[in-house]
Amino acid sequence: MSNKTAARETATHWLWLVPPVVMADQLSKWLIAEYLELFSRIELLSMLGITRLHNTGAAFSFLANAGGWQRWFFVLLGAGVTVMILVWLRKLPSQGQGVLAAGLALVASGALGNVIDRVWHGYVLDFISVHYGDWYFPAFNIADIAITIGAGLLILDAALEYIRSRAGTSESK
Repeated sequence: MSNKTAARETATHWLWLVPPVVMADQLSKWLIAEYLELFSRIELLSMLGITRLHNTGAAFSFLANAGGWQRWFFVLLGAGVTVMILVWLRKLPSQGQGVLAAGLALVASGALGNVIDRVWHGYVLDFISVHYGDWYFPAFNIADIAITIGAGLLILDAALEYIRSRAGTSESK
């Protein structure tokens, strides 16, 4: 392999995760919108349900009642995060950074899924409802799951990097 070829190989091959995650997110939201009225609820298990909700804010409905400006703020924020992730993936080497690259691709997938909702509808459609008795966790969707798993992988990568750096430090003593 030539040096030019090796220099061009980056972690962008992890972007294969983006289309299936975004498609699953959008398909699930379409099905919910098609078959469930706003605030309708289907109980699947004693602690899991499907409830159609529209979130004009961010996570946990943060800024949901901010008057409308937050829609485009969150669109720009999600698009900006996605662009930064693309640049980051382009700079990562193809090998040895799989956990980090997969985490970044999943965060980008979730960000794009929710940006699509905000642009098309002005809100994010949330529908997965986890609860115990009278306690309800804020509803979420597949894009949110991708962001959460991606963030978990980023934390795992940072922890592994810390462990590797500590092991390298103790070996040099």
